Amino acid sequence: MDVGGEQNLETNLTKSINDMMNKYGLHGKLKAKEGNGDKLAAILLEASKLVSTAKGCNLYIISKDKNDKDSVWVTEAWDSKEDHDNSLKVEGVRELISQAMPILDGQPEKGQELEVLGGTGID
Repeated sequence: MDVGGEQNLETNLTKSINDMMNKYGLHGKLKAKEGNGDKLAAILLEASKLVSTAKGCNLYIISKDKNDKDSVWVTEAWDSKEDHDNSLKVEGVRELISQAMPILDGQPEKGQELEVLGGTGID
């Protein structure tokens, strides 16, 4: 029996679990004013292209709500909350935010902050 191999496997598994548990996720819904859902989705898709190059971005998905044409969902996974916060400094992101704000139906709802444990696309 190779005890050293088992210890290395255990060490690697522990490191992998710790790395995954430190990931930061955010899931939230943005509601556009009536008739502006497609425009909002287009702005957010453009933002997704910009932030996909940011340090620590693992996942940035824009989805339309099939039951509400003016609601758009954003699902994000980052190496850390700090990486997420820094993504707002990526060139062009603030401009896209300023384009989206006038077509939002009120203030954006606070998104769900998540501890990302892993899964397809993250591991």
